[in-house]
Amino acid sequence: MGVPAFFRWLSRKYPSIIVHCLEEKGKECNGVRVPVDTTKPNPNEVEFDNLYLDMNGIIHPCTHPEDKPAPKNEDEMMVAIFEYIDRLFNIVRPRRVLYMAIDGVAPRAKMNQQRSRRFRASKEGVELTDEKNRIREEIIQRGGYLPPEEIKERFDSNCITPGTEFMDNLAKCLRYYVADRLSNDPGWSNVTVFLSDASVPGEGEHKIMDFIRRQRGQPNHDPNTHHCLCGADADLIMLGLATHEPNFTIIREEFKPNKPRPCALCGQVGHEIKDCQGTAREKQGEHDEFAGSMPVSEQEFIFIRLCVLREYLARELTMASLPFPFDFERSIDDWVFMCFFVGNDFLPHLPSLEIREGAIDRLVNIYKDVVHKTGGYLTENGYVELERVELIMQAVGVAEDNIFKKRKEDDEGFKRRMKEKKKRMKQRGPAYMTTGQFAPHALGRRDRPEAVQNARHQAFDMRMQSRDADNRGVKRKAEDSDSEPEPEDNVRLWEEGWKQRYYKTKFDVDVTDEDFRQKVVKSYVEGLCWVLRYYYQGCASWEWYFPFHYAPFASDFKDIKEMFTDFDMGTKPFKPLEQLMGVFPAASGNFLPETWRNLMSSPDSSIIDFYPDDFAIDLNGKKYAWQGVALLPFVDERRLRAALADVYPDLTPEEEKRNSLGSDVLFIGRSHPLFDFIHELYRAESLEGTEIPAELCHGIQGTLNLDDDPILPDNFFFFFSPLCIFDSCFLRLPEKVLKPEDFERGNRGPWRPQLGFNPNRQQAHLDQSGFRKTYSQKAPRLKYCQSNDVHPNKHSSSKNPVTPERNI
Repeated sequence: MGVPAFFRWLSRKYPSIIVHCLEEKGKECNGVRVPVDTTKPNPNEVEFDNLYLDMNGIIHPCTHPEDKPAPKNEDEMMVAIFEYIDRLFNIVRPRRVLYMAIDGVAPRAKMNQQRSRRFRASKEGVELTDEKNRIREEIIQRGGYLPPEEIKERFDSNCITPGTEFMDNLAKCLRYYVADRLSNDPGWSNVTVFLSDASVPGEGEHKIMDFIRRQRGQPNHDPNTHHCLCGADADLIMLGLATHEPNFTIIREEFKPNKPRPCALCGQVGHEIKDCQGTAREKQGEHDEFAGSMPVSEQEFIFIRLCVLREYLARELTMASLPFPFDFERSIDDWVFMCFFVGNDFLPHLPSLEIREGAIDRLVNIYKDVVHKTGGYLTENGYVELERVELIMQAVGVAEDNIFKKRKEDDEGFKRRMKEKKKRMKQRGPAYMTTGQFAPHALGRRDRPEAVQNARHQAFDMRMQSRDADNRGVKRKAEDSDSEPEPEDNVRLWEEGWKQRYYKTKFDVDVTDEDFRQKVVKSYVEGLCWVLRYYYQGCASWEWYFPFHYAPFASDFKDIKEMFTDFDMGTKPFKPLEQLMGVFPAASGNFLPETWRNLMSSPDSSIIDFYPDDFAIDLNGKKYAWQGVALLPFVDERRLRAALADVYPDLTPEEEKRNSLGSDVLFIGRSHPLFDFIHELYRAESLEGTEIPAELCHGIQGTLNLDDDPILPDNFFFFFSPLCIFDSCFLRLPEKVLKPEDFERGNRGPWRPQLGFNPNRQQAHLDQSGFRKTYSQKAPRLKYCQSNDVHPNKHSSSKNPVTPERNI
């Protein structure tokens, strides 16, 4: 989700939501690797029921990592993906469901962002190659040394898009992977595995949310289910809150800033390509025994506990003296909605709202006043009360002028502090300090210095620290705010006349053109309604998108109540190859059929204007290009489909298969309770359209249909078939967004949120000798974390360890 610094802001404001993951490592015995026994209780003292993987957050770092050598071929990429999933399964250890979701064809509103990213990646790749060639020639002319250039085909990350051969191969490999784990890993034996590959329409995280919402609407759903969602996008936090599930945890990689990256020219760490001097690699050790031994620390994981975040938000959002009973779940929905204004994947953020400037806190304060005055909330079950939203926008609009002026003052103050810091750094001594017997000691000190255990290692560490310190000095100089020319800002929001300059510069219209301004506001209001519906009910329209590169001002939101009615019904997603034509630059046309790619490059093509060779990037007040706005032309869907109608007959059967839409696939092992039921139906040839018995599948319900190429139990000792879980004709869906109190109203009896397993539920496992055993675990209560906590682990559950009771 396009919310810069959201997670950093959230973790600093609410520190106790973060818990570091404990990970049990496999061992080696006599050269044989002994894997982790995932049937044992979770070492994090929390038992999770369902694990959901947003696979694109796994695929990208495994195929083109930034902090280690890239895989040599596609096979190594697949192995890296398998190992990553194994690590996550080992940490989380789900007992009911594993749901793997790969991004499929996205709604049109998302495709615009995908198009921008892929065009940027292609442009940056060409610029990097040109820069490498230029700097290489300069260094060689100066007599510098560079290692011989490897002739290696660059991995085009744009292939990680639905419809490509790579994504088709990935789906096949993941089927093999699941087959192997269900057959050989006892920890997987009773887990229901779902694979939603790139042929299934929808973004990965939203396919996961659809699955959760639909299961919550079933009569057999357990409200104490503990969900764990893996992904690094900030919108996962919003989506987790939007489910209103009391036990929801997010697992993600721990972000470590300033990780060293090797230079793209000489391969050495400590400088960027623009600072490369072509010096020979320093000998690392007396006999170069430490060559290539710069340790790359294994990425660690953290848990984001949304149950704790809900407690924080309860303190933050609770309002006294309301003319009606306070509804915390409704206020959660409103908080999620207000976060849309600071950025998301579908709309540009408002110019006056920056999360680093406390925009969310400002919105919350205004929101409380609006609720008191109007006697109601901003949203309800995915629908927006626009009249109340207008009051919030007008309150922000009144302060816009002061916000822009303060932003300029803060920026100038930051520059002054950086200059002073640079001056102090020049006056300091060495930027590193040695240790051991080489460390400086005060005269007359009685205690002896620490002895050196390995002199060569100590000398190597000293050289590395010295080189890193020198490089840090170079890096500071290169990135210092006063050493590079500031980007020209023609809008100057901090000066009078900022609105006039903004509309003239960004939209090429005069500020007096009221009709145009209202058109931009109307589109933005539609976007707010679309995004909220997308989060709470699913995609309201596959065709809608925001048709501008920039957002209006908060003060422009006037008379918006009647600006939105509803979206067109019955819209359908693009097909995979159609989406590729909508988001790919011509440089990535090799992933498309030949006649299709010609439409991207041929001068006679009727849509050649969709694929510019170069395009402008508006920094829009920012400093770096990646923060700017890519000014690409929007794709006209009607023109695109008309052009593709002539080349559709050229598709081969294999390409037609890749261009079709699929469904989720269900995998179960032989020991799964549902296995015998499905196996008998398959033998009787009566599987099509069969409802899943909820009592045999952890309360999960849906409709089964036979796959075109099922894997039978005689082959791999497991069976799978597709699950048409997203077809609304098979499932009765709730008419509203379900909240915790709805379970009590449904005569299910009172319930309370729990951190771990339901005490009344027992989970079966196999020990190493093959005997079945059960254990039950009481769920510890979470201690509320005060807002002045500074240590993220202060209230972690490790203080009250839970020892499971075992019955063999």
